[in-house]
Amino acid sequence: MKLLEGKVALITGGSRGIGEAIALKFAAEGAHIAFTYVSSDERAKALEEKLSAMGVQAKGYKSDAGDYAAAETLVNEIMTQFGTIDICVNNAGISKDNLLMRMTPEQWDDVLQANLKSIYNLSKQVIKPMMKNRKGSIINMSSIVGMKGNAGQSSYAASKAGIIGFTKSIAQELGSRNVRVNAIAPGFIETDMTHYLKDGGAEKWFEKIPMARFGKPGEVADVALFLASDMSSYVSGQVISVCGAMNT
Repeated sequence: MKLLEGKVALITGGSRGIGEAIALKFAAEGAHIAFTYVSSDERAKALEEKLSAMGVQAKGYKSDAGDYAAAETLVNEIMTQFGTIDICVNNAGISKDNLLMRMTPEQWDDVLQANLKSIYNLSKQVIKPMMKNRKGSIINMSSIVGMKGNAGQSSYAASKAGIIGFTKSIAQELGSRNVRVNAIAPGFIETDMTHYLKDGGAEKWFEKIPMARFGKPGEVADVALFLASDMSSYVSGQVISVCGAMNT
């Protein structure tokens, strides 16, 4: 039997990068996939078709995870169409890097809303069916920047550090209901969000990474699969770094 056979997974920011890799990995292991996106309808449709061709139910929802009302509507629609939610991967996020002295209040608010408030919004909604079913896995996408900090990324680091505190807290709240909550902290992963780093000369970044390369989205997806499946049935409240030994 496949690791996620028949389970329903919600993945925010699922149409590209790490989110897309997780959607494909989960579908390959038998999960039905609901994913969100905010920009390209064409790209979302293409992923929907690719997932459906793998023999699972799949649907993309154009929804802003940072909007509480939109998150509530989204989960209600998924419950109607899929019947339940077993796994939630809170992956949606943005960065608007700037030195603090140049950062505008709007830039700060945009990042905190997209990265941190979104996790509150979705988690608050998905725990309802999970608690009722007395099972579930919530996976929150943090970052090693949230653990180590990084100059010019104070808003991003604050949001990702907040995710870790949130994860550890609700893992304690939901443990008695057999709902597990964990975080993944990727390092430098080859996605649209990090392409500018390679354009600036990848070698200088490799000097900071003991494994001397950027990670692949699929390598993050492998860890997400572990946390979503029964292989991690006694793992909760943890942060797993996928960073090539940048954070040890």
